[in-house]
Amino acid sequence: MSIGSKMRARAARAGLALALFGTLAFATAPVLAQETDLGSLSGSIEIDGSSTVAPVSEAVAEEFGLAGAENVEIALGVSGTGGGFERFCAGETAISNASRPISESEVELCAENGVDYNLFELGQDGITVVVNPANTFLTCLSVESLAAIWEDGGTIETYADVNPEFPADPINLYGPGPDSGTFDFFNEVILGEDRVSTTDYTP
Repeated sequence: MSIGSKMRARAARAGLALALFGTLAFATAPVLAQETDLGSLSGSIEIDGSSTVAPVSEAVAEEFGLAGAENVEIALGVSGTGGGFERFCAGETAISNASRPISESEVELCAENGVDYNLFELGQDGITVVVNPANTFLTCLSVESLAAIWEDGGTIETYADVNPEFPADPINLYGPGPDSGTFDFFNEVILGEDRVSTTDYTP
C-alpha cells in the first residue's frame, strides 16, 4: 500500500498544524484501520511550514517510523507558516505546520485548488519580547509603546524616544521573517489592523 499515491489521489489530502492557537489541520487523507500493518506501508509524506511546529512534526515522524512504518519517507521543510500554506493550498504538501490560523485568502486559495482540510488542536504557545541582557533600564513596555517601536514610518529610533529618562541609544530590532506565523500573530495583536510593521529589522 502506498501512502504517497493515496495522498496524491486528491489535492485535498493534506494537513496543517497551528501552534500559537494550538491547531492541527489534516485534509481528508485516507484513514488507516487499527489493524493496518505499518510495515506494509510505503511512499512519502511531505510536511512544510512553521519552524515553531516543526519539532512536533519531527518527533511524530520519528515515532511513526519506530512504530513500524520505516518504509515511509517523511520530508520535513521549514518555509514558515505563510510559505507552508502556499504549498499546502497548491496541493504540494500533505501536512502544513502553522503558528497562526489559516487566513481568508489562504482558505480561498485552498478552495480554488480543491484542497479540503480538517483542523486539529495541538497545543498553545506564546510570544516573548526580550531585550539584550546588557540593557538594564528597560524593564517594562506598554503595548502602545511596543506598537510605536515596530510601526512602519514611526518616529521611534532611540530609547529616549520611548521614554526621555532612557538613554538616546539606537533601538536595533530583531524578529521572525514575514513568512512566519509568529510575525503575523505579533502584528495582529500588537499593531492591529490600522498599522503595518516596519521592515527595518533583522530576521
